[in-house]
Amino acid sequence: MADTRHINAEQKAQIARQFIEAIPFSKALNMQFEVIGDGLAQISMPYSEALVGDPRTGVIHGGAVSALMDTCGGAAVMSYPDAPAGTATIDLRIDYMRAAEPGRRITARAECYHVTRSVAFVRAKAWDLDEDKPLAAASGAFTIAQGKGAEVKP
Repeated sequence: MADTRHINAEQKAQIARQFIEAIPFSKALNMQFEVIGDGLAQISMPYSEALVGDPRTGVIHGGAVSALMDTCGGAAVMSYPDAPAGTATIDLRIDYMRAAEPGRRITARAECYHVTRSVAFVRAKAWDLDEDKPLAAASGAFTIAQGKGAEVKP
């Protein structure tokens, strides 16, 4: 992984966006970036019958929501100002609070709130109609890929 200490926040956000958009799974779920930068990311995905987990109700499968939140968390880490750009999920705990409304776009927002030398910590939530009534909340830990000479503030 390249040393990213000498690039600005806008360049880091662009690198994160390009990396996530290149992932075939993100493309398959039709994820769309809405916000990225300074340790924050917001990504949404449209409703798709291909992602339905219960044909009787038309509710999106929890795995699709999980993938959206995981991808959003990784993007938040990649755009964190003092962190090198590479990351992978170590642990992601998701609390599902309710089913998504069939036919609705799902949005996730993640914040990277703390970075050590080797781990970044993230909080996220996902919603459909009302951000104040989340579908799920998550907390996670992500690796920090250390490039040659990369430094992260403790």
